[in-house]
Amino acid sequence: MPLTKVELINFTAFADLEVGFSPGINVLIGANSTGKTHLLKVCYAACEVSRTGDLFTDKLMRVFLPMRRGLRPLVKRQKIASRGRSKVDNQVALEVSRESGSLQASFSSGLSASFSVDTKGAGDWEKSPIESVYIPVKEMLSNGPGFISLYAAREIHFDEVYVDILHRAYLPLPRGRVSSQRQSLLNSLQKAIEGRVIIRNEEFFLYGKSGPLEFSLLAEGIRKLALLWVLIRNGSLSEGSVLFWDEPETNLNPQLYGVLIDALLGLQRAGVQIFLATHDYVILKELDLRLQAGDQVAYHSLYRAEDDEIAGHTTGNYLGIHPNAIADTFTDLYDREIERSLSGMIR
Repeated sequence: MPLTKVELINFTAFADLEVGFSPGINVLIGANSTGKTHLLKVCYAACEVSRTGDLFTDKLMRVFLPMRRGLRPLVKRQKIASRGRSKVDNQVALEVSRESGSLQASFSSGLSASFSVDTKGAGDWEKSPIESVYIPVKEMLSNGPGFISLYAAREIHFDEVYVDILHRAYLPLPRGRVSSQRQSLLNSLQKAIEGRVIIRNEEFFLYGKSGPLEFSLLAEGIRKLALLWVLIRNGSLSEGSVLFWDEPETNLNPQLYGVLIDALLGLQRAGVQIFLATHDYVILKELDLRLQAGDQVAYHSLYRAEDDEIAGHTTGNYLGIHPNAIADTFTDLYDREIERSLSGMIR
């Protein structure tokens, strides 16, 4: 059952934000420091605790990894104009919803040492577990051998999404035949990466015409598409699951954007809810141009309003995105190019 809404009050960068979601693809855009990754992580943490039974606030700490492993650094800070310092607003609330109910967490943090946490709806939330995958910006499969055991034994400064994605990638294949819909997605990705992925002793290899090639020798863009192939092949991305992907375009050549978008649209048609955070104009336009009747897409633009607080605007079509810093930047580049060309003609 897909996520329908998130509400955040005084959490990290957000004073008061509510965003409603599409059951299909949700695209988050906005300037740096508008909270796109934070929104992804909150929703991912909510999905994960439905499956593991962990406390929502504990999972939040592990995916955000604040200093001293506490919630206090996740409380929104406000500047005090007269002194240039900051103060903490001590009432924080988070709520992630789906049709069957919601998961809520609240905590308060004053200047005193006291700190209280309250979680509601966890029992009902866990009755329908949500399988979810979070793909971080940094590619991890080439660093896979030994990482999970190291993470379990030592305090290393990686937030938990990095070990989570390796756990997903190492899953064995499910029983039964691969559906024709899933096989079609695999075939398309396999053609793009020119091979299939195999695992030997925790190490990933791309097996192509020249035999197995270790991931550490592959271009990172190919490794990203290969990871998507792995997650589809082992059933991590199947009907009813949720995919969170932070900047999928990173280190991926624009020639492969079409392959990526076709795969994501195919997953959406297969019942996977998808959340993307992107800064890339071509990703947005490839998605816009490849949409078919029945596809469900929502664009969520995060921006700083006149009071300098983060606000959001949601639309179901590309032309309705507002504000659209990505398109505005590319329009400015085009205008400057035309201006330079015309000035050259005048000379």
